[in-house]
Amino acid sequence: MSILLRKFSNNLTAQVVLALLLGATVGALWPGIGASMQMLSDIFIKLIKMVIPPIAFLTIVIGIAEVRDLRRLGRVGGQALIYFEVASTIALIVGLIVMNVLKPGAGFDRAAVGSQAIDISKYKAAPVGSYFFNFLSGIVPDNAIAAFAKGDLLQIVFFGVLFGCAAVLVGERARPFVLLAQSANDILFKIVGMIMRLAPVGAFGAMAFTVGRYGIGSILVLGHMLIAVYATCIIFLFVVLGAVARLNGFSFTRFLRFMSDEALIVLGTCSSESVLPRLMDKLERLGCTRSSVGLVLPVGYSFNADGTAIYLSMAALFIAQAYGIEMSLAQQCGLLLLLLITSKGSGSVAGSGFVVLAATLSATHVLPVEGLALLIGIDRFMSEARSVTNIIGNGVATVVVSKMSGEFDPVQADAAYAERFGAGVKFNLKPVTVPADCSPVPTAGIMSPEPQPD
Repeated sequence: MSILLRKFSNNLTAQVVLALLLGATVGALWPGIGASMQMLSDIFIKLIKMVIPPIAFLTIVIGIAEVRDLRRLGRVGGQALIYFEVASTIALIVGLIVMNVLKPGAGFDRAAVGSQAIDISKYKAAPVGSYFFNFLSGIVPDNAIAAFAKGDLLQIVFFGVLFGCAAVLVGERARPFVLLAQSANDILFKIVGMIMRLAPVGAFGAMAFTVGRYGIGSILVLGHMLIAVYATCIIFLFVVLGAVARLNGFSFTRFLRFMSDEALIVLGTCSSESVLPRLMDKLERLGCTRSSVGLVLPVGYSFNADGTAIYLSMAALFIAQAYGIEMSLAQQCGLLLLLLITSKGSGSVAGSGFVVLAATLSATHVLPVEGLALLIGIDRFMSEARSVTNIIGNGVATVVVSKMSGEFDPVQADAAYAERFGAGVKFNLKPVTVPADCSPVPTAGIMSPEPQPD
């Protein structure tokens, strides 16, 4: 018995699964108590968000200082942006195709969810006329301290890249600061390890609140749409990302198993931010260099939200179908182009996709913003699917971009897999030839954070 308890205490996956089951049970049996448990999830997410700004900044600065080659850094960033745009476009197209085939909103009874009505006025005022330009100008912070105070990840990344590039140009005189940053980052990752012990508590609170607040009825009324979203996310993960992984020489299912702890935490908390520090550490241990992880992953949180892109395209068409609005192929193509803009910077906090959807509906001048009321009852449940898809998609993106840029160490990847799955389990499906001018850079050494337990 003591052996089983010891194994359970060291198995975060099992703890999170049990917490999710207990949370759903409490929410279903005692809705009032379940609805009051949201504070547990909020506290856990706040603890994680507390360390994200300094970790993101320090990781980027240290990574760029390690590279000491700005052309190499530009190659990684350029390939990442191309990958993000292609992946997001495919995600949007997959969502539109599934909605046109299944049509879950056709014949929908809007009165069935009238009790879930919300205050639409706060969404109608969403600025959409200059959405893209506002987003671009928003990347640059008014001042660096304000970016850290607000926890604006994209602004922190921007400042971190500038700071890191400047450190490279300064040369050896910046070395003392880089060494100090290494020590500070190691301390922060230790703090993350301590916080992650509370992940089951956060997952329990989030699930108890969701079921207690919205009840099983909200799932049953909009069950077709909910099933369609989950099915589409699964199709995207195993078909699209599975093909991407195989083309790059590794198994997606094995990679998904490697990321299972993070996926379960996000499933419980509905927030991709809850695993960002842990995800950065894990991808470094998998063989991606710190510079590629520090650049690709944080930027991907805003530019490569595959799950959010799927949700936005499906939700927009669902509202059109529910209101009996026939959208032509040309209108759907216009919607696709609009979503390519509004989906950027959609954020990784629970509920942010709902705000972006409101902005998108307003910009179409065809779809009613009032349609948001139809989805509010299941938005939290859909948020789980899109958040998990987001982090898995960004994990794959980081590995793929690292491999394309020669910033990946296959030997270290094999070691990480052997540690997780047992001796003899390899990362690559077949030997990979690395270009002579893009030799992999080992991530182990003085600048790597101490590995955190899975």
